Parts: sequence; C-alpha cells; structure tokens
Amino acid sequence: MDHPYASLPPTAFWSTGTAGADPGAMHAIHRPAVRIGPATRVATAGSCFAQHIGRALRASGVAVLDAEPAPAFAVPLSEERLRAFGYGLYSGRYGNIYTARQMLQLLQEIAGGEPRTEVWMRGSRAHDALRPNVEPWGLSHAREVMALRRAHLHALAAMLAECEVFVFTLGLTEAWENRETGLVYPVAPGVIAGSYDPDLHGFRNFRQAEVRADLEAILALLQGFRPGMAMIVTVSPVSLSATASGEHVLTATTRSKAVLRAAAGGFAAAHPGAVDYFPSFEIVTNPAARGAFFAPGAREVRPEGVAAVMSVFLAAQGLTEAPPAASPAAAPGSHDGDEEDGGEDRVVCEEMLLDAFRR
Repeated sequence: MDHPYASLPPTAFWSTGTAGADPGAMHAIHRPAVRIGPATRVATAGSCFAQHIGRALRASGVAVLDAEPAPAFAVPLSEERLRAFGYGLYSGRYGNIYTARQMLQLLQEIAGGEPRTEVWMRGSRAHDALRPNVEPWGLSHAREVMALRRAHLHALAAMLAECEVFVFTLGLTEAWENRETGLVYPVAPGVIAGSYDPDLHGFRNFRQAEVRADLEAILALLQGFRPGMAMIVTVSPVSLSATASGEHVLTATTRSKAVLRAAAGGFAAAHPGAVDYFPSFEIVTNPAARGAFFAPGAREVRPEGVAAVMSVFLAAQGLTEAPPAASPAAAPGSHDGDEEDGGEDRVVCEEMLLDAFRR
C-alpha cells in the first residue's frame, strides 16, 4: 500500500539513519542552511564547548574574527597560558557565555557603549563580574576593570560590524542574577570572586519561551551591527556540573538541554536562510555511540566526540574533506582523563569550579 513513509530516504528511519550509521561519521545528519566559506568572516561565542568550533574553523582556514588578539608582549607565552587569560578562545575576550540572556545583555551593552558590569573583589584584587576569569589574578583597582571593559566593548563593536556569520553555542538555562539590576552572571558570585548575598543575588532557570525571545532579540541586535548577518546556533552536549534548581543534576541537565534544543530549533525554523541549527548535541549524545563519546566522568566530551562533531560541521560546509573520526567502539581507555587534562583539546570552563569548590 502507498503511504507517506514508503519513499522516505534512509536517514528518516532509526534503523538505517542511526542504528545502522557510523556514530563517528554521521555526515548525513546536517544540511546547512547558512553557508561558511574560507573568506566568510565568522565570529564565535558560547559555552565551553564552543571553543572547539572556533579552533576547528581556524584550522580549516576560515577567517575567524578576533577583536582582541594577544598583545605583542604576550605572544611568547604558551598557547595554554594565553587561553587562561581569555585570548584565542572566541572572537572577543568575553570568556564563556553560557546562556542566551548573557549573550543578549553583552550585545545591549556593546550597542550602548558603556559598561554595565559590576566589580567583584577577591582579596585586594578586582575582577569584571561579567568575565571574572579572563584576568585570573584580577586587577589592582576597580578603575582598571572599567577602563578595560570600555575598550572591550569598543573592540567588539568594530568586530561585529565586519561579521557575516555569528556562531553561538547554548550551554545552560541556569544562571545567577542581580535582583536589582537584572544583570546575569557567567558564574555564581563567590565562586571566582565577589561574595554571595542571598538578598541581592537570585537564581534563574530560564524557560523555553524566555530563551527563544532572547535569541530573537540577539538576532535583531546582530543585524543592527551588520545588516544581513546570519547565525548558526548549536547546543552543547556537556552536562551540568552542578544544579541549584533543587532537582537531581541528571533531571536538571535533561530539562536544560531540552529547553535549549526546543528554543534553538524553533528559532532556526522561524528564520530560514538567516539562522541554522547545527546538531552538536545529537552527534555526541547519540544512543548508537553507547556513551563512548563521553569521558569516564560521563560529562566531558572525549576528543573522539569532538572530532565527530567537527568532522560533520566542516564536511557539511565543504571546508575540508571529513577527517576520519576515531571509532567510538575503541574510545574507552584511549584517553585516560577528560578534555580538561590539557593539550590542544583543553577548554577553559568556569562551571567546572562549581564541583571543584564544593564543601
């Protein structure tokens, strides 16, 4: 009998599209709606996993923008040390941007031209509350924090005026904010610097409608900096390190990723040709990989998982031939730690501190 499923391609069926496909080379999973070529001026931002995207794009020869390159006196430092100070992670020295609200407030701040941050202290050293980790040892005075913040915003405004495609990785729905100003932080007060005040600082767990609205506002602001700017959005596969929601961390993670995935998918569907969704989350969490893309702690992504994601991304864009990704069946035992151990795959991630500094 004729029916709607009779002529669908193999990718439409679980048995052939997933169970029968190599989880390390799922190149049929993505057909890009936003194209990137070697000369495309691309900017990247987002949660820790987004650092891999910028690194892969640069390695493939794409013109990834860098509004704040390392100064000449710092060039002799190791790449790992430069990353610790926020250089080369993204297209600006803004550090990790975990939520859509953080991204939105940064763009609003750039458009306004004046800092909206707070100064957090750790001992006698001052930190920028909106990027507390980019100066690991802090600065000597609050005036320095604000002066550098103004320079930061000015550099980002110039970069966004050039950008053609903005790649943004959503990481979390949970955040902490200033109840009086609404300012959302990348990490809870007191973890890196500052101090937690329960009367001033409140917990937020953004809903799907809020994330979607923030994404819409982000696109409008980006296109205000450069008309026609396109976006690629993706969801980080890295689970929450800790939750303040009161839920078990597993259900909190599932809730967070489901919200982000739904918001990103609806956002992309509403803007065909201007917004594309890339399935980083699905490639890594694919049940056919049987968890082999995750490090022993079941949270961080192994280099094999990163390679699988980047292989699909680059191949779909025609930037390079898809490199052979390591077979996930062979992954256990091939990497003794997680991607935080060091080396070229290491990422800088404040969220790890939530678990490291628990009482």
